[in-house]
Amino acid sequence: MEEIKKIKNIVIGAGPAGRLGSFELGKLGEETLLIERKYIAGTCLNEGCMVVCALTDISRFIRSFKRYSEIGFIDGNISLDYKSACDNIKKTQLMLRRLNQEENESVNNNVIYGEASVEISDDKKILVKVKLDNDNELQRENVKNKDYDIYEAENLLIATGARPFIPNIDGAKYALISSDVLSLEEVPSKLNIVGGGIIATELSNLFSSFGSEVKIIARSEILKDLEPEIKSYVVKKLIDEVDIHENTNVLEITENSIITDKGEFEGKTLIATGRVPNSEIVADIVDLNEDGSIKVNEFFQTSNPNIYAAGDVTGGITLTPYARKEGISAARNMAGYLNKFEDIIVPQSLTLDLDVSFTQKAEKADYGENVEDVIIPGLGGPHAFWRILRGETGLTKISLNTETEEIVRASQISPSSIDDTAYLAFLMNMGITKEDFDDFLEVHPSTDAYYKILKIM
Repeated sequence: MEEIKKIKNIVIGAGPAGRLGSFELGKLGEETLLIERKYIAGTCLNEGCMVVCALTDISRFIRSFKRYSEIGFIDGNISLDYKSACDNIKKTQLMLRRLNQEENESVNNNVIYGEASVEISDDKKILVKVKLDNDNELQRENVKNKDYDIYEAENLLIATGARPFIPNIDGAKYALISSDVLSLEEVPSKLNIVGGGIIATELSNLFSSFGSEVKIIARSEILKDLEPEIKSYVVKKLIDEVDIHENTNVLEITENSIITDKGEFEGKTLIATGRVPNSEIVADIVDLNEDGSIKVNEFFQTSNPNIYAAGDVTGGITLTPYARKEGISAARNMAGYLNKFEDIIVPQSLTLDLDVSFTQKAEKADYGENVEDVIIPGLGGPHAFWRILRGETGLTKISLNTETEEIVRASQISPSSIDDTAYLAFLMNMGITKEDFDDFLEVHPSTDAYYKILKIM
């Protein structure tokens, strides 16, 4: 019988929740083993936000060059070697993976790579079996002497994240998903993107800037979480090269076309219709929610009090910073430092030629009647000056409760909107009112219009 090693804390999944959770355990002096199936740092670095950010840097350069050429003070031609760009993204990812692993090991954690499975023994012990991936480029040599390891954990944190949801469509096997973006040899001449959310919109922006003829095909409306004025600006000025088909059903996908109830369109298809939790690893051990996510309490405990879960695998708000916060909170509870996770106002973003960011205190239905909206064009300033001639500096909207003078919703399209909205969400969590902005002094030059609106309201 294989030796069973006893470990106090095991974390399965090294995305934002698992990586930060294991790091927190290590900082607290807790014995911790971090197990990752493939790539440390999860979807964010390897398939998601960081890939979008890297490609958006290129996209913005291309669009800026085009803008300057049209104004008339830059002349010439540029072309994109897409495969070379992807190869260099992969090199950068490997560097960041190494740094992330070294960070976890710096607090005396062990990191191993392999496919984990979980079971409960007859005497109620948590057993984790790992089929080791000895071909992984970051697997340490001291692990590469066997095929399997078996551990007994006192506490277990499941942070296995989520994966792209593939709808039941004939021919879906011919479609690309977001994780295929870096594997393309070249930019598709025509690309049909199925989905209407943030990922679909960001990818449509990227590939249209790279020269693809892009269509978005959405079953209902696109970008339903955005304020109407913000969505309108995005559609008309930021993804205006994209052909948008709302309220359209996909009937079939072929190798080189997509068939909908409104016609057939040529080109490759990419599906971006949301994500589903990777909860199968404990599906027969702990309780799940109706959507398949793992059910947890305010301490991130599952129905088994020694098994915790955090991040996208628990459903809810599936954002990297939120997953990090959940992972840290779960780790502290595992270490005996009990803390409840409090709901907070969460800033969100959409990475396009201009960043689009938004946050809200409550759903619109909960605002009440005492709400005043103010909208102003974006400000000319850093990274926005040369947009003034074309009236494309962005847009800012704030909704204020006129009774309490608290901000209930804020949206901004500008070069600085990600930072601006993050700090505003923090202030909203603190209960800031309009009056608190009377003595606010901005850094100049800036494209942040939040302070300007709050001073004139």
